[in-house]
Amino acid sequence: MGLKEQIQDRTKKLAIGIIRQCSKLPKTDENQIISRQLIRASCSVGANYRAVCRAKSPADFINKLNIVEEEADESIFWLEMLEELENKHSQSISCFRSEMTEILSIVVAAKKTSKQKLCSP
Repeated sequence: MGLKEQIQDRTKKLAIGIIRQCSKLPKTDENQIISRQLIRASCSVGANYRAVCRAKSPADFINKLNIVEEEADESIFWLEMLEELENKHSQSISCFRSEMTEILSIVVAAKKTSKQKLCSP
């Protein structure tokens, strides 16, 4: 399995884990609002990373990575919110945040490398 496939698998497993975790949270209005946003953003990371793998050009690749970066950062925000609001679930939420942060770092590094290649003569 290549690196792209590994990242696709990780982002999909992460989104599934987040969906399952959100279903375990108490059904307060706050949790439901945050859960919907978190599920949307985390699933978007995986879906948009798949689009990255099918980019038509280096510039398209970078643009699609920008979307993944934004969605991963938003996911981290919602995970931080849940961590602070749900002490009972903070350990598992922290694991999801760590994985999303790692994925974000990989995406940022890929974007930086791609930009350097695109701009070099």
